[in-house]
Amino acid sequence: MAIPAVAAAAYQAMANIGGASSGTAGAAASNAAGAGGGISDFSNFLSNALKDGIGTMKQGETMAGRQITGQANIVDVVSAVNQAEITLDTVVAVRDKVVQAYQSIMNMPI
Repeated sequence: MAIPAVAAAAYQAMANIGGASSGTAGAAASNAAGAGGGISDFSNFLSNALKDGIGTMKQGETMAGRQITGQANIVDVVSAVNQAEITLDTVVAVRDKVVQAYQSIMNMPI
């Protein structure tokens, strides 16, 4: 699940390389990205989304454990497990799209 963070770091590294080698155009692009938050905001968004996803999965597991011991309502357990399942499906779909984008980039002619 570290693929989005790695992709964001790679994008940031490439932006820094491009900014250093392309002169004023790169500096303008860096300033535009810095003014709007740019890469760090995207990286923070990905990090927070992953943390939220992990929290949702843990909550589903906790609720399932409470149901086994008889401490939770079945409706709450089903709801938490469904949310965890939806979160897992979303994470897998995003991972697949990132891998697909990476493969498309690697297949581009130079």
